[in-house]
Formats: sequence, structure tokens, C-alpha cells
Amino acid sequence: MTGLVDTRGRPLSSAPPKAHGSLGVDHRTEHYGRSVFPYEAANIATQEMGDWLPWIRSPDAEINQFRDRMVARSRDLVRNDGWAAGGIIRILDNTIGGAVRLSASPDYRALAARTGIKAFDAGWANEFRKTVEALWRAFSDDVGHYNDLSRRLTVSQQMRLALRHKLVDGDSLVVNYWKPGRVGRGGARYATCYCVVDPDRLSNPYQMVDSRHLRGGVELDDDQAPVAYHIRKAHQNDWYNALESMEWERVEREDEDGWLRVIHDFETDRAGQNRGVGIFTPVLARFKMLARYYGVELQAATIAATFGTYVTSPFDPALVAEALDADAELSAYQDLRKEWHDERPAMLNGARIPTLAPGEDIKSVSSTHPHGNFIGFAQEMMGTFSAASGVSREQITQDWSKTNYSSARGALLEAWKTLTRRFGEFKVGTANPMYATWLHEAMDRGELPLPSGAPDFLSERSSYSRCDWLGVARGWVDPVKEKQGAILGMDAGLSTLKRECAEQGLDYEEVIQQRAAEVDLFKEHKLPLPQWFSGSAEDASDPMKEPQPQ
Repeated sequence: MTGLVDTRGRPLSSAPPKAHGSLGVDHRTEHYGRSVFPYEAANIATQEMGDWLPWIRSPDAEINQFRDRMVARSRDLVRNDGWAAGGIIRILDNTIGGAVRLSASPDYRALAARTGIKAFDAGWANEFRKTVEALWRAFSDDVGHYNDLSRRLTVSQQMRLALRHKLVDGDSLVVNYWKPGRVGRGGARYATCYCVVDPDRLSNPYQMVDSRHLRGGVELDDDQAPVAYHIRKAHQNDWYNALESMEWERVEREDEDGWLRVIHDFETDRAGQNRGVGIFTPVLARFKMLARYYGVELQAATIAATFGTYVTSPFDPALVAEALDADAELSAYQDLRKEWHDERPAMLNGARIPTLAPGEDIKSVSSTHPHGNFIGFAQEMMGTFSAASGVSREQITQDWSKTNYSSARGALLEAWKTLTRRFGEFKVGTANPMYATWLHEAMDRGELPLPSGAPDFLSERSSYSRCDWLGVARGWVDPVKEKQGAILGMDAGLSTLKRECAEQGLDYEEVIQQRAAEVDLFKEHKLPLPQWFSGSAEDASDPMKEPQPQ
């Protein structure tokens, strides 16, 4: 190797590179001018990457072991931080809102194809939809709240609570109960009722560690499909239910007859995951740091305001002593100052004006809080929170002073995509199963129109219970422009009245029926027809006749 040099003219050593650990390779950042790591993400020799050595774990191992700690911190954050609370409220208000409405849509084509019954057509689907929606309204909005095991909430309120648990805790857990004793007594019509359960109660019995068939309270079969759930009878920290808090009830996912018992919904981030995490989990540390920063700034500003002004004497004690007579004491000077202030309490509108003794001066403490970069830093941090929650920074802070129409609409459209996705997943994971559980009983009771030879509910559960939910209206940033755009889209065949109404939380059939009722009322009172109705009375009686322009 003597006389050999590298590309930079340096002599090459004949000694092999020094081994590092058990890998037998040189882990220095550079080896003969280039990194020994093909990807910088694998580098462990730099200051940035050297101490960044996370473990590879399964999703359940990452979540379940530390789940209680993460959830407790998330809840504390939402309870005590206005930004976090605002983010949760914005998501709930833009998905569930005050109420959600069922829009049943049975898959009549699939039913007709599988059964060969021609009566499963659009006419039957429309009749089925109207009937089932009316029955569902009576059940879900029951004034006696028999839809709730504890008789406190409507179904919409239960869904809002379940979604809140999913956002904060990571899991939505609903247990369905069968209460035939309530039927016919006190006004209950159905035995089906729901109970939203705190996800904390879903856990392994006696706090056992996870095993192959038990993960975070979820019992799995050999295919890793949930078959049962282990739920505490009381919360683990309820001292008044100490005995029940140490008892677990094994609730099967479905009864022997196929009736759904447990609805467990969470956002799946990895394959094989059985419990969820809250939306603020990735930014909990930053939230805590920002809260501490806010506290420090407020404390500093308060101290500066409290001790902002003080009076100074022109002499120190030694100089004062020299200026006094030999027999006088230092207190004589202090008495002079006190007498001066007591005799001259100048006041203006109830506020005292400082009057100083001879030689005294007023000094002020200039407050440098909050720091000049405080607002920019807080806004930058707020951007990470809005990214984690999926809503815009303006929606969380409710500060729209720095936005115009284009930026506001762009932010809302992007947020609407995430909100629609969250609501869509919640509908599939929680709302649809709740509806299907009730529909099972309604069909068994023979309350819905079915053609002769129709299959039972369980054999065609997905087709019968196919539905959508009308939630919160998207609203408009500029009503004139956006309504004009909606009209152009419908005229060009790019949209439909059903879609436009659904985006505003409306049922298009109710809109049409209401407009027809309003036209009839205008005619009844002999009032001029509204501008949006361009035909005459004869045109209204003949829908095939083209309306005459005004």
C-alpha cells in the first residue's frame, strides 16, 4: 500500500478501518471522503442523529403501554387550554353540530340482483326510505330519551359525545343494550338503546399485559378479529365504586342471533392496531411548552406592571448622616419625607398625584414583555396545532382579521376536506352501526315495507342499512358568488340539487316540497309569485309546459 494516495492526495493506510461495536464497520460520518451510510436517515454519527434511536414496535406495543398517560395529558390540555378546547369544538361543530339527520338509501339494485325479486326497485326504495326515516326520527329524538340507557341524551348528542371521545381519547366506544322491559311502559317503543362508554374502562382484566389474544381490553381470535371486549364495571379511579372498578364484564361483539352489541371505532394509523390515539398526541409536548411560555410572559408583564414606578432619594444613608446635626439621627430625615407626603396628598378625579419631597425623583421600570417575537412565535406554534387537528389556524383562534376572501375560502376548503373525511369515517365506524342495530329490531317487528319473499335483515344487513347522514351546513364565505356557482354547476350538469342541499345540511325533497307549499300559499293569498318561480298558475298545474320568461 506504500505510495498509494486517495483522491485528495492523502496517503492511504494499509490498516483496516476500526470496527465500531458488533457491526464491524466504520461508523464515522466520512470514510475516505464519503459517508458509509447510504441514507442520512440511518446516520448515527452526527450530532442531530446520534442520540435519536427510537425502537421498532407493534402499534399495540406503542399505544397500550402508555395509553393512560397520553390520554390523561390530552384531557388535561383540552380542559385547561383554550386553543385545544377550541380545536375540538370546531371539529364537533363542523361535523355533528347540534344534530345529524338520517338519509336512508337502501341498495335496491343489490337486493334485486341477489334475490331476483323485481319489487326491489326505485319505488320501493323511496317508500322504504320515507318510512324508516320517520321511524328513526321518533326513536332518536324520543322526548323520554329511551334511546339512551341512562335516558339523558338524544342519539345526535350520543354521537357527538362518542366523536369527542374519539378525538380526545382516541377511541369511540358504544355498547348496545336490549331492554324489553321498557317497551309499553313509560312510552318506550323499542327495546334497543345505546350507552356511550368511557374508553378508559376498556382494558385488560386486572391490568394484565397484552397477549396474542388480548390487546388493550380487545379480545381477538386467531385471525386477529375482535370477538369480545373487556369493560370495567366502573372507572378505575372511582373511589365510591372501588369494588366494581376491579370487576370486568366480557361483552361479545355480537349476540348469537347476530345482533350487534359493541361498536368500537378509532382512527387506524397502522396495520394490526386495536386502540387509537387522540388527535393532539403528536403535539402534546409543544402545547405544554407554549402554555408555559404564555405563563412566563404573563407573569413577567404582571410583575413589571406592579413594580413599574418607585421613588428614589437623592442621598444614601451615609451622606444623609453627614448632612444632619451631630445630635440628630437618620430617622429624622425619614420623618421629614413622611411629613411632606402626608401634608401634600394632591388628588385628581380620585387618583393621587405624586408630590415629591425636595430632592426626590420618580423612576419607572420599562416593561419588555411580551417580547417582540412573541406573537410570531405563538402563531407559528398554532400552525402545528392546526395541522394536527385538520382545521385552519383561523378556525381555532377565531381571528379572521388577517384574511381576505381568497385565503379564507382556500383555508376553509382544505379544512372541509379533513372534516368531511373525519365525519365520513365516524359515520362508517359509529353512526351506521348504531342505525343498523336499531333497524334490526324495526324490521323484525314488521314495521317497514318489504316485498313478498324479501330476505331477513341479517342476510342483507349492508343493503338494508345503507345510508348517509346530513350534518352541518358548509356555509358560504361569499353567499352571492358561491350560490351563483352552485346554480351554474346544476345547469351544466356538474352538480345536483341533492348534492348542493346536502352540503348545506338540507334534504332536497323537503326543499322542493317547501317551495311548492310556498307557491300554493302565494296563490291562495293572491300575491305576486316570487322571482324564482317564472311561470303562471297554468304553468304550475302543467309541469310539462315551458315557463314563460318575465
